[in-house]
Amino acid sequence: MPVLSVRDLKIAFRAEEGRIEAVRGVSFDVEAHRTTAIVGESGSGKTVVSQAILGILPENAVIESGSVIFDDPRAKGGPIDLVGMGQNDPRRRAIRGARVSIIFQEPMSSLSPLHRIGDQIAEVLTTHRGASRGAAKARTMEMLGLVGFSEPERAFGRFTFELSGGLRQRAMIAMALVCEPLLLIADEPTTALDVTIQAQILKLMRDLQAEFGMATLFITHDLGVVANVADDVVVMYRGRIVEKGPVRSLLETPQHGYLKALLGAVPRLSTPSDQRLTSLRPVPVHLDALGGVEDRPPLPACGSKEPPVLDVRSLRKTYLIKPAGLFGGQERQIVAVDDVSFKVQRGECFAIVGESGSGKTTVARMLMRAIEADAGEAFYQDEDGRLDILTIGSGLTALRRKIQYIFQDPFSSLNPRMTVGDIIAEPLIVHGIGDAATQRRRVGALMEAVGLDPRWQRRFPHSFSGGQRQRIGIARALALRPRLLICDEPVSALDVSVQAQILNLLKDMQRELGLTYLFISHNLAVVRYLAQHVGVMCAGRMVEWGTTSALFDNPRHPYTQALLAAVPEPDLDHPLDLAALMSGRASSPADWPAPFTLDDRPGRMQLVDHDHFVRMSE
Repeated sequence: MPVLSVRDLKIAFRAEEGRIEAVRGVSFDVEAHRTTAIVGESGSGKTVVSQAILGILPENAVIESGSVIFDDPRAKGGPIDLVGMGQNDPRRRAIRGARVSIIFQEPMSSLSPLHRIGDQIAEVLTTHRGASRGAAKARTMEMLGLVGFSEPERAFGRFTFELSGGLRQRAMIAMALVCEPLLLIADEPTTALDVTIQAQILKLMRDLQAEFGMATLFITHDLGVVANVADDVVVMYRGRIVEKGPVRSLLETPQHGYLKALLGAVPRLSTPSDQRLTSLRPVPVHLDALGGVEDRPPLPACGSKEPPVLDVRSLRKTYLIKPAGLFGGQERQIVAVDDVSFKVQRGECFAIVGESGSGKTTVARMLMRAIEADAGEAFYQDEDGRLDILTIGSGLTALRRKIQYIFQDPFSSLNPRMTVGDIIAEPLIVHGIGDAATQRRRVGALMEAVGLDPRWQRRFPHSFSGGQRQRIGIARALALRPRLLICDEPVSALDVSVQAQILNLLKDMQRELGLTYLFISHNLAVVRYLAQHVGVMCAGRMVEWGTTSALFDNPRHPYTQALLAAVPEPDLDHPLDLAALMSGRASSPADWPAPFTLDDRPGRMQLVDHDHFVRMSE
C-alpha cells in the first residue's frame, strides 16, 4: 500500500453564482520514501487537494465523493479514509501536524508574528507528543540546528519579522518535521524565494527526507523545481489530472498538449532570445492602436557611438538604523547601494539581477526620485537633450513622462477603489494631456494595445486575473508614451504560462515602440531571454556586468557563478549544482576568494574582456 492513496476525489465550492467544481475526479498515489509532485497553474485545484488531505478546506467547500486513504504503519486498525472523518474529528487532529504535516507557500502569513519562533515549534511537540516544556525546547533547538540555523538557541527566541525569507521558510520546515511525520505536503515552498535560497531549501528538504524516511507531496508550478525534487509527477488542469507518471517520462516525452505547452512557456538558459515563448492562451495585442510609432527616432545602428539613454555613475545610498529600546546604543549606518555604475543604450534592455536585499530596487527608486541618492550621478538623454536626474528641479515632472515604472505586484500597485479606466487615465489627467473624451479614447487604445477588452474600463482590479492586472499596469505605464520603462520584477508573481504572455508582450513593445528597458529580476533565465546587457548586484554593489552572452557563457565572479548554478532547469540531465552555492556563503563578500574578496572598501570594476567588467579588490 502507498502512504497516501487518493481515489476519484471531487470537491466543489458553494458560491453566490452557484456550484463551482474545483477538483473533478482526481486519483493518484504517494509512495513511501518518494516525492510526488503536483504541477499546474493557479486555479488548477492542486492546493485544494492538499487542503482536503489535511482537513483544512474552507467552510464553503464540499467533498462530494472519493476517498483519501492514509496508511500509517504505527496506527492500529490499518489504513483509514480521511474523507470519512470530519475536519475537527479528534482522530484527524491527531494525524494533522504529527503524521501529516505541511509547509505553506508564504511563511510570513502562516507564522504568528506575536510568538517567538521556538515557542511556535515547541507547541507542536506539547500538543501531539505531550512533551514537557524543557524536552520540547531541547528538541526544538535540535531541529533548528538540523534545518540550518547557525545559532539555534538565539533563533529560538526570535520573532518572525526578525528573520529573512529563507530563514522563515527554514523555521516552517522545522515546525513541519519536528514530530517526524510520515507524509510531508510542501505547497509552493520556494515560490517566494530567491534562486540561491530556493536551491538551499530544496537541498535541505531532500536531505531531511532521506534522514527521516518520509514521503513528500510537492505542489508547484515550476517544472525546473520538479526536475530536481520529484520521482513521480501529476499534472493538473482545471481540476482534472491530464497526465501522470515518472518524472523522466513526463519531462522527456510529454504526451498531453497542456504539459507540452507548460514546458514551452518556461524560458531556459538555453532559449534563443529570438524564439517566441509558448502561451497556453495567446492574447492578441494591437500595439498599432497606440499610434505615433512613426514619430519615434530610428534605433541606432549596431556599433553606433550614440550616447546612452541612461548613464549612472557611482550611485550611493545609506540608511541610519536607530537603536531599539529606551537605552539603546548608537545609530548604525547601513549601506544599501555603493558605487553602482552602468549605461543603457537606446532600444536595448539592461537587466539588473541579484537576490532580495542586493539593492537593485533601491537603484530603480533613486532613478525615479522616489528616494534621494547620497552621492553619484545619473543622466537621461534623448533627442531633446541631456538631463541630470538627481539634481533636476522644476523639470522633474516632464522627466517622469519619459521614464515610467512597472511594479512587481500588480494587485497592490493598483488602487482597488478606482476603475481600470480611471487607473489608466490617471497619468493623462495628472499631466494635463487632452480633454475627457480624448483621454477615454486613449485609454481604450491602451487597453486594446496590451490585449485587454476596452469594454472593461468600468471594472475594478479585483475582477481581473494576475496576468490581466499586470497588463493594466503596463497600459498605465505606456499612457504617457515614455522612452524608458523600469520593470521591477514584473513577472515574478505570475504563473509560467502568464509569464510567457507578459514576456512576449514586452518583446513586442520593445520592437514595435522602440522602448528602452531597465529590467530588474532575480530570474536569470528570464534575464537571458530578454536582456542585451546584464549587471549583477550583491550587498549593494555591482559585482559584474557585460553583454548577456559574455556574462552567461563565461561568468567570472563567484557570486554570478553561484546564481547561475542555482537556476533549476526542467532537464534531468542538468540538475542543480548545489556544491557551487558555497553552502549558502555565496552572498557574503567576506567569503569570496581572492581577488574578489572585499573588505570595507568597495573595490574597483576592472575590464576582463571586451565590454565585460568584474569588481575586484584594489
